[in-house]
Amino acid sequence: MIRHITLALLLIALGYGFWLSANFKEIAAGVALFLFGMLSLEQGFKSFTGGTLERILRGSTNRLWKSIGFGVISTTLMQSSTLVSLITISFVSAEMISLAGGIGIIMGANLGTTTGAWLIAGLGLRVDIASYAMPALVFGVVLLLQRGKVTKGLGYLALGVGFLFLGIAYMKSGFDAFQTAFDLSAYAIPGIGGVLVYTAIGMAITIIMQSSHATLLVIITALSAGQITYENALALAIGANLGSAVTSALGGMSANLGGKRLAIAHVVFNLLTATVAIVLIQQMSWAVDHLSAQIGIAEDDVLLKLALFHTLFNLLGVLLLAPFTRPLERFLVRAVRFEPKPMEQPRYLYPGALETPATAINALRKEVGHLYDNAYELIAMGLSLRPALIDSDQSLSEAVKMTRRIIPLDVDDVYERKIKSLHSEIIDFISEIQGRGLEEPAARQLYTLQQASRDIVEAVKGMKHLHKNLSRHGVSPNPVVREPYDAIRLTIARLLREIQQIRSQDPETVTSLSLDSLKLSSETSSQKFISELNRLVRARRLPARIATSMMNDESYTFEIGQNLIEAAQALLEPSSPRDQAIESKLALDEDDLQRLVDSTPEPN
Repeated sequence: MIRHITLALLLIALGYGFWLSANFKEIAAGVALFLFGMLSLEQGFKSFTGGTLERILRGSTNRLWKSIGFGVISTTLMQSSTLVSLITISFVSAEMISLAGGIGIIMGANLGTTTGAWLIAGLGLRVDIASYAMPALVFGVVLLLQRGKVTKGLGYLALGVGFLFLGIAYMKSGFDAFQTAFDLSAYAIPGIGGVLVYTAIGMAITIIMQSSHATLLVIITALSAGQITYENALALAIGANLGSAVTSALGGMSANLGGKRLAIAHVVFNLLTATVAIVLIQQMSWAVDHLSAQIGIAEDDVLLKLALFHTLFNLLGVLLLAPFTRPLERFLVRAVRFEPKPMEQPRYLYPGALETPATAINALRKEVGHLYDNAYELIAMGLSLRPALIDSDQSLSEAVKMTRRIIPLDVDDVYERKIKSLHSEIIDFISEIQGRGLEEPAARQLYTLQQASRDIVEAVKGMKHLHKNLSRHGVSPNPVVREPYDAIRLTIARLLREIQQIRSQDPETVTSLSLDSLKLSSETSSQKFISELNRLVRARRLPARIATSMMNDESYTFEIGQNLIEAAQALLEPSSPRDQAIESKLALDEDDLQRLVDSTPEPN
């Protein structure tokens, strides 16, 4: 509601500004074109996030200097610290990189965003940049009309560059004309009061436009036209940095715990940087003047001096915070804690996870794992065994044998609350991923995880059927009736324990053969159970009527086992196509399993 009111007020203010001044209309059009150019650049770079960016990002966070370097380079190329920040938040949220690595990237992104100021101040306002915009737009449209994803991505990049250049040209023209009609520099505020006021203005502009690059463009073009003073421009640049922290924080608040911690770290870094810059603004101005003389910037070239100031105070922030990255990480882990969501609510599915295919697939894998955990608890309770007992080293056969009562459990109610609702959220998230277009390897992983989610649901449905007869015969005083159900309970409990043990291992040490052995064990257990029932019926110890019911329950047991194994296999599948190919070669197919089952000696 508040967002809608804010949007309405903004549109009214813009409409009034257009009616009031044609020059304001030109300036606003320049900002709009610049922002659209940034959106096009983001769309273009997202076309290349099918694996390369993710691999580079994960390989660039094992050292702090690598993280900072990645943040600088990626933001320089993309010219969007917001995009880099949101991608980093999504990676930290999906637990694909550490919080410390994410903090390093955020610091680097802040430093990398200063390159935009250098480009605008050093090139954008000194040449006829609009003449370069037209060819870029033409090439962009031609490339965008092609079918290939990479070609379309290049088209978006060319369009982005073209609209950026066109936006800068419109802004410059608008402010030049605005200068003759109205002189904003007459309202400049001297002293620390002016610094604070213009810092707040810079922050507000960035929050509204959701882009510190666009704010810097406004600042530099207004400064070049004499609409603001150099001192107030410095304060506006500080405010732009603070505003960028707010925009990324708003994006991070929709993430999970890791993403929220990184968003808070971003705010801490930018607050520290801004505070130091405000307190030392006179000393930093002197440093800018001194360095400008050393590197050949003219004394009256306030545009390049502003770019240098922007770089210096961000660099100072990096130098101040970098030694404390690990302590900050530990502090955030201890201090920033949120109440865990109920078991039936998604824990990893949030809009930011859709930033790249890698984060989306990883978040989906974790959520399917969460669904498996819910199913594991339900199935364990359906067996009248506590999950903690299955997770322990206690004897399962003794626990089954010593069961004196079947725990009452409304399986239908638990299924609706903890399984079906979460499965629906997973399916909805999958549809969102599919709508964004995926390369073949990612699409295959998506299908595998969707099938795993369905397997988990089918396993729980099997438990729903099985629990009815377990409640009736599980503690029967007749051992001939009770013992087959003890065997069923023991088979499922052992399978649950073995899958839990495999899932707790290092994924790199788990192979398909680990789960293939469980499939073989499930097949042989089923064969043994049916053979034992046939023997009891032949010996007239078990009525055929009850034996038939037991065979149906054994069928549910077998299906539960197969579904759980298939789900576990999908959750443990390697992410890289190369490793998947190796696992596929190692895995036993149905014919291999059947030969092994046939070669197993049949019980007497």
